[in-house]
Amino acid sequence: MRGRAVSVSPRWWLLALALAPPLMAQQLAINDDHPIFADAFPLAIRGTAAPESTVTVQVENGLPMTTRADAIGDWSVIISAPLSTGTYTVTARGRSATTTQLLRVQLPGPLQRQSGIAPPEPRYAEMDRLVTDAAVVMTDRWRIAPPPYELDEFPAARPIGHRGVTLDPYNRNLIKGDLPIRGDDTFLVITAISDTLSESRTLPTPTGVSTVRSGSIRFFGRDDQNLFNQNLDLSVDLFQGDTAFMPIRQRVKATVIANLNYLHVEENGLVKPDVRRGTRRTDGELALQEVFYERKLRDLTPNFDFLSFRAGSQPFTSDFRGFIYSDTNAGVRLFGNGAANRFQYNLAFFDRLEKDTNSGLNIWHERRGQQVGVANLYWQDFLVKGYTQQFSVHLLHDGPSFKYDRNGVLVRPAPVGVFRPHSINAVYFGEAGLGHLGRFNVDQALYVVLGRDSLNPIAGPDPRFRDGDAVRIAAGMTAAEISYDHDWFRPRLAFFYATGDHHPRDRVARGFDSIYDSTAFAGGGFSFFNRLGIPLAGTGLDLVERGSLLPSLRTSKDEGQPNFVNPGLRLLSAGVDVDLTTRLKAIFTANAIALDATQTLEALLFQSKIHRQLGDDFSVGLRYRPLLTNNVIIAGGLAAFLPGRGFRDIYESGNTLYHIFTNLILTF
Repeated sequence: MRGRAVSVSPRWWLLALALAPPLMAQQLAINDDHPIFADAFPLAIRGTAAPESTVTVQVENGLPMTTRADAIGDWSVIISAPLSTGTYTVTARGRSATTTQLLRVQLPGPLQRQSGIAPPEPRYAEMDRLVTDAAVVMTDRWRIAPPPYELDEFPAARPIGHRGVTLDPYNRNLIKGDLPIRGDDTFLVITAISDTLSESRTLPTPTGVSTVRSGSIRFFGRDDQNLFNQNLDLSVDLFQGDTAFMPIRQRVKATVIANLNYLHVEENGLVKPDVRRGTRRTDGELALQEVFYERKLRDLTPNFDFLSFRAGSQPFTSDFRGFIYSDTNAGVRLFGNGAANRFQYNLAFFDRLEKDTNSGLNIWHERRGQQVGVANLYWQDFLVKGYTQQFSVHLLHDGPSFKYDRNGVLVRPAPVGVFRPHSINAVYFGEAGLGHLGRFNVDQALYVVLGRDSLNPIAGPDPRFRDGDAVRIAAGMTAAEISYDHDWFRPRLAFFYATGDHHPRDRVARGFDSIYDSTAFAGGGFSFFNRLGIPLAGTGLDLVERGSLLPSLRTSKDEGQPNFVNPGLRLLSAGVDVDLTTRLKAIFTANAIALDATQTLEALLFQSKIHRQLGDDFSVGLRYRPLLTNNVIIAGGLAAFLPGRGFRDIYESGNTLYHIFTNLILTF
């Protein structure tokens, strides 16, 4: 079949030519909008632009190169001068558009890594031949670029210097320890933290001799209290070492904390003993909280087992949950590991500094008169894999002293009974375990303390004059928690038991007390009983200290002495931790709290038949990380304490007590 000729009007050709450039125009792009990965030079960089248009291409701070797109819009430039391993920004400019893209350079180098098939042999000298089948390590391992399929980020940090310093903590940063500041093994980490706490609570509050409201005749007054606490921390950590697998060779670290705190109560005589000071207190403190030098003494095995030494004011927690000692204070510490890190050990000695009354920070010009020695051993995969066992010994010497705190309150010795300066010598033997047995998470601890208190203020002098008024210390504590991880939630059951003293006037102190605890157990800082210090009206003592589970009847955890003539505790706990989202976690806890013995309280308060049941503690806590990192943490909690019969016997009230707080932590 013969086809028919088709005629086209010249006007249609003119219209097509007029529309052709817009239809053929292409968006300016580099490498199809994907990051570029280079492992050799010369390197060709390609892209697209409007056909026949001029494109200027520049790599980081290099010289610009000009090229021209072809008829279909493709362009390319050749980089002949090699670039060092690292990340660069490529910028392309067209007629009226500008675009950028990442260029990652990863050049091979002379170093080598042993094959993962054969077991590695220790090498202590230069290798005399190249292992051709070994994986290759790059010349600058601090600037290793990931493979092409991981090049999906685009750093937008504001540069400060040419070596990688930025104000962006999420990308490689010279002042965050990602790159060496000197040579190949000296690093600097600068950390700034803002910790803001706002807290409202109700606590039994005595009216004192001068009440705020004239005509008030009740012993307990209004119980509302509000606290605001702001800490600004600046930490500088300078260390030397390869740090990938090997321990740090030497290190210097210092942390300065500026504190501002504000307290508002409803009754006089609480912020200061002088009732003329009213019901509000604003205070501040600047302290060098942490400063120490650390040095590795030697490598023990080719598996990087080591022995190191640290001296200065340093943080140290002696067990998993902070039951006995957890503080930042002046001391020396010998630590290391063995058997390819299956064992870790510490030998530490602290000559503790005094604490500021209102901020809890260290005071460098005042010694506490209290020495603490700790020796512990962590044994991983103990009996079963995944379970770590710890054994520890704590030594305590608390010398006789006389001390008024910053607010004018007598804290040493305790102002009850025979309050004369006295010394305490005690030794704690303990074991603790943490890990999993099958699908169950197990966390337990057991401690026994033995020693001597030269004159306990509650027990008083020896009526028979047999042993110079001293009392013998013999007490114990045990705790356990079992939990089960199921998808996004973890139910848990726990108990805590500390022995109490049933005979406060005999010469044996059976009430368990710690050295300086910071207990994270049974709801931790979200629970009412654990978080708040509850005063024991009319005695100058506290029933329980802030951050502790022990009803030790101290004047202050920071400045008072341990007291082993106390009522002890029995606690049952149930709760569940729920990951509501990847950013938000909720912690629900219910605690039933009872005293182990009430005779000590009965002797102090001149009151008979105080019941053991203190009450029930219900709490919910939320922890929110909006950036999925620890740079921004928002925590909050609500707790209610329902007094039991024993609490009502002591405080003459059965009103429910409440506590609510918010805590914002910003970290750079």
